[in-house]
Amino acid sequence: MTDFFKAILFLNYGLLLSIIILGAAKYRILHTKEKQYFHCIAFLFFIELLNLALPYVFNLNDTSFLYPLYIAGEFFLLTTLFIRKLNLPKYFLGITAILAVGFMVSKYIFNFPFNSDIVKVVSNIIIICLSGFALIREIRDASTQNRFLLVDACIFFYYSVSVFVFIIQHQLANLSENDYYIILSVNNILSSILYCSFLYTFIRLKK
Repeated sequence: MTDFFKAILFLNYGLLLSIIILGAAKYRILHTKEKQYFHCIAFLFFIELLNLALPYVFNLNDTSFLYPLYIAGEFFLLTTLFIRKLNLPKYFLGITAILAVGFMVSKYIFNFPFNSDIVKVVSNIIIICLSGFALIREIRDASTQNRFLLVDACIFFYYSVSVFVFIIQHQLANLSENDYYIILSVNNILSSILYCSFLYTFIRLKK
């Protein structure tokens, strides 16, 4: 199971790199709101790159300090994306920025909350709600062309299932190593589906 986990993990690295290259090549033809999709995937690529580089380049084996940055950045970028797509009042952007910065300050300075996983679950639920509302609006408004409808659907699917898997993982006591890698592999497969939707969308993009 460890080998399977590593295979899916490196597949995701390859997908992320492909999306970054293709997205950068087509960045100029993206509409203003669509550029946020590239910013989101670029941030994920940056975090994954640091997780890979720090242990090998700087011999820093513990990269857990990146986790709060990942949670806050992911939350801010995705909520900003859907707030703009839903045309919500601009003060919602300020609220999400304050929440993201506030979490990083409280975690890095005061180590609160002690368990960042709680914040991760809450942020994912907020992302699910916003992406769900955006999907409903996009499906109902068939007259408006949305080039990233597949990506929006996959974001909703990924975070919905991911929260469920995350909760199940923390409810199970004394996980064996095999069970642990099974859960991680399921999450990585979900990530692969999401990344493939980005890649497919960028490939089909035209002016």
